[in-house]
Order: sequence, then C-alpha cells, then structure tokens
Amino acid sequence: MLVRLRRNRTEAVRSPVVVNRATLLEIRHLARRFGSQQAVADVSLSVQPGEVLGLLGPNGAGKSTTMMMISGLLKPDSGEILINGQPYDGRDPALKRTLGLVPQDLAIYPELNAIENLQFFGRLYGLSTRQLKERSDEVLERIGLVDSAHRPSGSYSGGMKRRLNFGISLMHEPAILILDEPTVGVDPQSRSHLLECVRDQARSGVGVIYASHYMEEVQSICERVAIVDHGRVLACDQIPRLLEGLNTELMIHVTGEGDICNRLAGLARIEQSPDGNSVLVVSGACGDIGERLRSILHHLMAARVRVIRIETQQTNLERLFLQLTGYALRD
Repeated sequence: MLVRLRRNRTEAVRSPVVVNRATLLEIRHLARRFGSQQAVADVSLSVQPGEVLGLLGPNGAGKSTTMMMISGLLKPDSGEILINGQPYDGRDPALKRTLGLVPQDLAIYPELNAIENLQFFGRLYGLSTRQLKERSDEVLERIGLVDSAHRPSGSYSGGMKRRLNFGISLMHEPAILILDEPTVGVDPQSRSHLLECVRDQARSGVGVIYASHYMEEVQSICERVAIVDHGRVLACDQIPRLLEGLNTELMIHVTGEGDICNRLAGLARIEQSPDGNSVLVVSGACGDIGERLRSILHHLMAARVRVIRIETQQTNLERLFLQLTGYALRD
C-alpha cells in the first residue's frame, strides 16, 4: 500500500524515503539502560504500511523508552532502527520528517491558539508559509477544531487538547505515527473521533504504533499487538492468534456445607466471593474443561453443595495481558 501524497505541495516536506509494500519500520534488538536500570533489554518489532500495531505493557515495561528511541529522542545503547530498510539517523532532518510523535504528556503551548500551535510545529519541519496555511486548515478540519481555532488552547477541554496534540503530529504528513496514550482522560466523543483519525491515517498507508492501557481500544483498531514487559517482547502476533492460546476460565459460584476442598483438589481453584460464598475457578483448554466440569458437578452433588450460577470469563486482550504480565500491582 502506498502512502498517498496530497497534491504536489507536500513533496517539499516529505522524507525522500519511498514507502512500498516492504516493511516500513523495523526495530531490531533495541536496548537502553539508565544507570543500573535496564529500561529496554531486547525489543524487536516491525510495522507495515497501513498497519496499526498495538503496543501494550504495564507501567515501567519499557514502552515509552522504546518509542522515544524510535522517534530519535533517545539513542539506543544497542540495536538498530530501519525505515524501508535504511538505517534511521535521528540527526537527519529528512528522516525525522518520516515520523510523527504524539506524546502522552501534552506538547502544546497553552497561550497559543490551535492555528498558532499547528503552524509553530509545522515550521520546525520546514513547511513553507503557503504549506502552513493549507495544512493547518486541513488538520483543523480533521481534528474538529475549526470553530475553536482562534481561542487560546489553554482554555480547551481535555478532549480538545488531546485532539490538538494529535493534529500537530499530522502537519508534516509523516509516513509513520507513534502514539503514546493518545486518548488518556478524554470524553467518549473525543475518543471516538481520535480513533477514527487513526483509522484514516492507516487507510492512507501510514504505519502506526499505538500504545495504550485501554485494551478495548487496541482490540478495536489493531490487527497485531505486541505485549512488552521488563524491556522484552513477550508476545507479538495478530490478535486472533494470540487469543487462541488463552485458557478458558469457568467461575462456578456455590453455596452450602460440605468438604469440597479435598474433593476438588487438582480440579478447581477455590476462592471466596464478596457475598461469603465460594467460587470454584476452572482454567484450561476447552476440551479439558468440559471433562473436568462434569467431574466437579458430580463431586458437588455428592457433597450436597448447591450451584448458584456458572460464568465464563470473556476471552479478550485484558485476560491475555494479565496472564502474560501477572496480576500483581505495578507502580
């Protein structure tokens, strides 16, 4: 899929890198330390033109450090970054124009209005006066801020600020977008609008790295997902393939007296629910669970324990994420 050039006026600010059907962005064995802290140990990823790659990980997993290295804000200790097979040099202005970064922390000037913010950052990428006017008009329309374009951005709502933060990254029409929590703290309308903006970029051939803690967002817009923890990639594949290996869980809520602990040893994990009753957790592959469930129900009947209800845990990214990274709290 080719990145669409929007009329000839963009040619002066586009990177000379030609986007083709080959891998757009490739990251090989990136590593980075901060003193004694190994922030990124070994991360390898790739992004194709028109693909939205989800990047998931707990706090401190190394996601932001990885994205800062990709964008040229941090130099890797080792490893390499390739754009269309060419080594990426963050000091090369032409190559830097290939990338657009949306940081988690807002990168806007509150005393400037939306037009001034967009044009200020557009100048940093070498857009001419005519290009600044045309691109800012197009971006304002896309992010839904035309009616508020002349108000100081400091007076904007949280969702409006996030949309402006996103719009700044589009000014120079990058071939690769790196999005770090772009919808954090926004209202549902702004979230929906931003997600549609991301889809639009992918449809035009832009490759996107999308980091978020909102699993439902990632599952809705990403074909592939990489899960990172302790500076390493734990899993990276298309979402359906990742979920295929996820164990099914049944939650059997029971009440009544009986020695069920000894009877169910090796068949189910026993927990307490908030109402004081017991919950039997059965985890495993679908075929195995069916056989175990029949055995469990037989033992419950013999022990005169009444089953209140049986629930199935939904198979989704959140369960996979917790299964791979653990259930313990993170800072």
